[in-house]
Amino acid sequence: MTQTSENVTWLTQEAYNKLKHELEYLTGPARTEIAAKIAAAREEGDLRENGGYHAAKEEQGKQELRVRQLTQLLEKAQVGEAPASADGAVAPGMVVTIAFDGDEDDTLTFLLASREYASAAIETYSPQSPLGAGVIGHKVGEDAEYELPNGRKASVTILKAEPYSG
Repeated sequence: MTQTSENVTWLTQEAYNKLKHELEYLTGPARTEIAAKIAAAREEGDLRENGGYHAAKEEQGKQELRVRQLTQLLEKAQVGEAPASADGAVAPGMVVTIAFDGDEDDTLTFLLASREYASAAIETYSPQSPLGAGVIGHKVGEDAEYELPNGRKASVTILKAEPYSG
């Protein structure tokens, strides 16, 4: 999955089907299940001191947030392959290899994509993460800078950038 500047989210057919299935479950059986939990907890009495009720309501809130996220994501989804970067610059949907602080031995290879596409096969960094945002637009051989959580700046060199093939 990749996102382009036009706010289109490119998904493989497999990723689209997986997310669509999750949305259907959350808006169907999962809603029924959580409503039953809330109703059962409500029947236990005083809602102010009813831990089961409050836990079920919190779970419902998280579930509805995920429904909104998936709905927005799928509305902007295009199934297929994202267009390749015409100028060879790092873009979402690419597997990127970087070297930290110019040290060719200290490298990291990752997929630059949103978290819905994360897998155990390759580490995934969001285009909105500090590192992801820092490398976007840079070409192989260029240095890129990003901000660390402590406020300091870090520098990396782009060693390789190629479209993700799955």
